[in-house]
Amino acid sequence: MTTNHDDNRMSQNREVSEDQLEALFRRLNLAHMRRIYQEVADRAERENWSYRDFLALLLAEEVARRKQTRLQRLTRSAHFPFFKTIEEFDFSLQSTLRLSLVGSYLGPDLVSQGRSLILYGKTGRGKTHLAVAIGYRAIQNGFETLCTTAAKLIEDLSNAGKKGNLQEALLTYTHPHVLVIDEVGYLTYGPDAANVLFHVVNDRHLKKRPMIFTTNKPLNEWGKVLHDEDLAAAILDRVLERGRFLHLDGPSGRTRHLKLEEVLPSSTERLRISGIGGSEFPEPTKILYERTHVAKYREWHNGIITGTPCVRSRICRLSRQKLLNNSRVSSR
Repeated sequence: MTTNHDDNRMSQNREVSEDQLEALFRRLNLAHMRRIYQEVADRAERENWSYRDFLALLLAEEVARRKQTRLQRLTRSAHFPFFKTIEEFDFSLQSTLRLSLVGSYLGPDLVSQGRSLILYGKTGRGKTHLAVAIGYRAIQNGFETLCTTAAKLIEDLSNAGKKGNLQEALLTYTHPHVLVIDEVGYLTYGPDAANVLFHVVNDRHLKKRPMIFTTNKPLNEWGKVLHDEDLAAAILDRVLERGRFLHLDGPSGRTRHLKLEEVLPSSTERLRISGIGGSEFPEPTKILYERTHVAKYREWHNGIITGTPCVRSRICRLSRQKLLNNSRVSSR
């Protein structure tokens, strides 16, 4: 049975000062609730909220702010080269790639099932954009993501190995839930590139942690890129066991406005030096030189048939003499 003395004591306990309330918020790490408490309390009093509704709103606001803060923190620590989302990716520029093909990489299954991905294509096709978008979606789903370039990863681990700190350095790349390795094959790597990359891939494969690679090199050239055919095959075998290979084509997103695809020749096999324009004429080889003058002789011959006998005779003699002189020059 509750006495009047007990009621008075409980009433006194409910009278908490602002300083005491502030201290309680800090002790429970309710930073956002501490900032909005008075404003919400005034609103609840004006609108006659129940205690339950008042408490529910405070807790919901605190949870929402913590999620937002965590999202911002993980996005910064991911070290993305730029910020892109899947909604910004233009799938209409791709002939075979569709959103449905990457849909399974946008949910929690990416991490829970350890799905990996290799994005292959020429420069400017959106490989890094897509990799960053998938990595950011993983952060939105509550997972930690790290984005790095293949050159940086290989250099870091190679230097750590020389100092005897390889195992410690590996944690940087094996700990995050999702690892994005950008630009495989763009730069030249050291002779131990395959060795250090295999350590990362094998460890993550055993832990079923997903990896996303971007590359401009076909898979059969990874051995040349990494200086070890056998280790490159072992790396790809582990990545693709629970992964997928996607080819991105279409025009370059960086130079699409220049319409270079329409200007550049479709085949540049005859060019000895690569470039945007290329040479206007083919190389003057001996065979091409002779074929050109034979063709000109035939044109001359066909063109003079309708002329007078005198003109035909004179032109034929000049043409034969010119062709003979050119043949002697080319044979030298």
